[in-house]
Amino acid sequence: MELKRTPLFELCLNANSRFVPFAGWEMPIQFSGLINEHQAVRNDVGLFDISHMGVVKLIGDNSKDALQRLVPSDLHRIGPGEACYTVLLNKAGGIIDDLIIYDLGTNSANKEVLLLVINAAESSNDIALLRKNLEPKDIEISDAKVGKVLLALQGPKAKQILEQYYDESLNNIPPFGHRQIQLKQRNKTKSTPIFIARTGYTGEDGFELLIPSEEGKQFWKELVSKGVKPCGLGARDTLRLEAGMQLYGNDMDSTTTPFEAGLGWLVHLEMLSPFIGRDVLEKQAKEGIKKRLIGIKLEGRAIARKGYQVFHKEKPIGHITSGTWSPTLGEAIALAYVPLEYSKLGNKLFIGIRGKKCAAKIVKKPFYRRDQQNQ
Repeated sequence: MELKRTPLFELCLNANSRFVPFAGWEMPIQFSGLINEHQAVRNDVGLFDISHMGVVKLIGDNSKDALQRLVPSDLHRIGPGEACYTVLLNKAGGIIDDLIIYDLGTNSANKEVLLLVINAAESSNDIALLRKNLEPKDIEISDAKVGKVLLALQGPKAKQILEQYYDESLNNIPPFGHRQIQLKQRNKTKSTPIFIARTGYTGEDGFELLIPSEEGKQFWKELVSKGVKPCGLGARDTLRLEAGMQLYGNDMDSTTTPFEAGLGWLVHLEMLSPFIGRDVLEKQAKEGIKKRLIGIKLEGRAIARKGYQVFHKEKPIGHITSGTWSPTLGEAIALAYVPLEYSKLGNKLFIGIRGKKCAAKIVKKPFYRRDQQNQ
């Protein structure tokens, strides 16, 4: 199958990016080097092309009520200008995908408008799920990314950089807030309104921008010319893992429930609305779970990769779902599912790496948090 390319492919190619296949796309994995890009986001600012992500718009009467049937989070906890992270579930309570839902309020026809950002690999399946399950059937489902690029500007200086292109302070966009703004171009004329959100996948402050393609290319070039470092999927993965953020298909999938994945805070059983998989989650809330996603730190410099076996003494009890060397902490970190009885913080485990058993222990997630790092 021929890989798809984002509108920024040529710019990334000209910046000497190395590309890899990812979820049907040819995506940059690194530009100046994984550690260099990782540290830029932790200490300064980095720029990601995330145009491979799916962006879906729902328009209709009671769009939020219709979508509520597919997610365990109370969507009426957010209002216009706000967003929430949640998951799509199957009947067994398994996670079909994770997503962010943005409440855009109502349009000129007084129809509720929602924007969904979904994973690239699950985009087609998610849209099919929406078309099959949303009631009423006249809710309009459209691809909101057509003719646009999706950028992520992440890092402690992201706000400072972005405000150079905007007439107002971005303080009025709180974490998980969003709005329409107009960015100024180099000729000082205003652009068309663009969607901006203060969400992210790195553990740092940052913004996502949905911009018309040509304008987005110009903005990418402008930011890079001013020293903003372009970053690839490699740094995106190490950053999110340090921050304890799961990757769909690795750390959660259709066989794991939110409670097992450490996402129980997304499940609002106190709301009266029914949703797919609710009966299973109610049972787990009452009776408990049998496995749990844990955080692991390894001794020494060996790195636990996806699929490596986890042992308690000599007994195999699970597998690594994600693992890397943490550039920020200078330690090897990983996530794994293990039976509940082995999941206590501080427990000693072993990871099978190239025929050897490497010592490790269970630690609290996330591995990195900016407010703790700065103390």
